Amino acid sequence: MSLFSNTINVLERALDYSTLRQKTISNNIANIDTPNYKAQDVVPFKKYLNQELKSGLTAKQTHQKHIPFQSSTKSLTITQKHVQYNESGNSVDMDYEMAKMADNQIYYNAMIERINGKFNTLKNVIKGGQ
Repeated sequence: MSLFSNTINVLERALDYSTLRQKTISNNIANIDTPNYKAQDVVPFKKYLNQELKSGLTAKQTHQKHIPFQSSTKSLTITQKHVQYNESGNSVDMDYEMAKMADNQIYYNAMIERINGKFNTLKNVIKGGQ
């Protein structure tokens, strides 16, 4: 039996995604003057999995003792290799990176608020609703 609901596990994975994205964006900004540096971004693995599933990949649990298939909430860092914004071969666009960072901060704060709400509900239950 799990102490926490699946919601808290999903929120934890969302925070992991947001943290990895923040590190990637910060790395892009730190390398804005590095020649031939290619900007990276983080995309949910689920996006790529869904593309594969649409192409006919299926998984079936044929016996109750088989390991169940679950969707992954992992993330994947990708590099845009054929993009260049200046003569040094660097592909970091500061305005775009700052916009992504602001978007990611809003997402992170929303996930923190949601997980705090879940823990406050648990705390209320432990106290007996008082």
